[in-house]
This record gives sequence, C-alpha cells and structure tokens, in this order.
Amino acid sequence: MKKLKKSIITMVVGVLTLGMVGCSSSNKGDNQLEAIKEKGVLTIGTSADYPPYEFHKEINGKDNIVGFEMMIAKEIADELGVKLEIKDMKFDGLLGALKAGNVDMVVAGMSPTEERKKAVNFTDVYYNGEHTILIKEKNKSKYKNINDLKSAKIGVQKASLQETMAKDVIQATDIKSLNKISDVILELQNNNVDAVVVSKEAVDGYLKQYPEIVNSNIDLGEQKEEGSAIAINKSDDMSLIDSVNKTLNQLKSKNKIDEFVKEATELAQ
Repeated sequence: MKKLKKSIITMVVGVLTLGMVGCSSSNKGDNQLEAIKEKGVLTIGTSADYPPYEFHKEINGKDNIVGFEMMIAKEIADELGVKLEIKDMKFDGLLGALKAGNVDMVVAGMSPTEERKKAVNFTDVYYNGEHTILIKEKNKSKYKNINDLKSAKIGVQKASLQETMAKDVIQATDIKSLNKISDVILELQNNNVDAVVVSKEAVDGYLKQYPEIVNSNIDLGEQKEEGSAIAINKSDDMSLIDSVNKTLNQLKSKNKIDEFVKEATELAQ
C-alpha cells in the first residue's frame, strides 16, 4: 500500500513538474513588450560606421553614437517609457546577438530580406535609400557601366544588402567583404579594391575625407529596394512589433524621419 501511495505521489509530482516546464517553455520569447518595460531599458544593436544612419561623433569631448536611426530608436524608447542602451558591434554579428537575447532590437539600416525573415521578425520599412558605386577618380574612364565592373574587385560590407547587389546586380566575380564600411572605403583608398557599393546617404563624409575617391554615377538599373526596417526576435506575441510600427508610422506621417536624416547628414559633415 505504501509503495502504491509512493508511486501515485511520484506520478503527481512528475505531472506537475512537466506542467511547469511546459508553461515556462511556451512563454519563452513571448511578452517582449512587457519584458522591456519591466527592465526599464531598450537595448538595441547597431553597427555605428555608416553615416548618416549611425556613426561615432565626439560631442563636448565625449564619444557618442549618433545618426538618424539612433534618433528613431530614441523616439521608440521614449514611447515605451524606458531608457535607450546602444550596443555597437560588427554588422554580420547583429542578428546573432538578437537571437541570443543580447539585444532587444537591431537598428542598423537592415533590409528585411526573405532570408532574414526566416530568422527574425521585422517592422514596417521606415526608410528607402539609394545605392551608388565609388571608385578612384583616376579610374573614371575605366569603369563607366556595370559591365566594366564585372571583372573588377568590389568592396562591400559583410552580410549587407550591398553585398547581395554586388553578386546579383553587378554579377561581380571578385568580391571583398569586410565587417565595417569604413574599412571597405579604406581598401578603396589604398587601391586594394577597385570599387565599393554603398548607400548614397553614407558617401558625403568619405568623399570629403578621401578626395581621390569619387561617385562613379554608374547606372545600377532597376533595383529591388527592400529599404530599412527594425529586426526583432521571433515571437508569437506581436505587441512589440505593433508598438514600434505605431511609433514609426507617427514619425513618417509628421515627416520626422526626413528631418532626422537631414540633421544627421549635417552632423556627419
């Protein structure tokens, strides 16, 4: 009889334990919005080497990460009633940091490609930029169109939309991918690559820094432009996505994002 009672108790405890584990597992990744509000901090991941999107700027003797996307992130944090924390890292490590739970969002000029959508959720697109190709001024007569670039060595930021464009639009056979766009530009300056694919909004500062580098004005043809969106971890609970989209739509309706772009571009000069 004692053995029977003991078996029944063991079974009940086992069922309760399984039930607790099941509840814990089912809640994993849910209620992202409430989790951020509870901790009082919104932690975003970015790659701060892409003016005017995000970049380092010394202000009053202190290094700051600024840019129009950081302004957007601040608006989102304010709407949530929390502080903003920015983590700067390599672009190709951002989604890994998001999946690992080290950041709550990725705000880094990231395009919501179909491949990325398999791993994470994305907000609405909030900005559509254009792309251009930078070359050395001495090579303007050498590189006049996309066909001229197919055999050239093309520099791009690793895991970026520009890397995809170098492969699919230019159909380059020699591509050099680096973690930071500043390193890619430096490779062009040092004649280690022949051309660089970059966002048009990001070029002004680099063109002033390196007078030998110019915009090629090569026609890239009709491009599939995914634009920029914020990446958020996969979850069945869409409250965080909905909240961020609401803020983005408010900013767009008031033309605030265009204002942020202008302000950040001037700051990057």
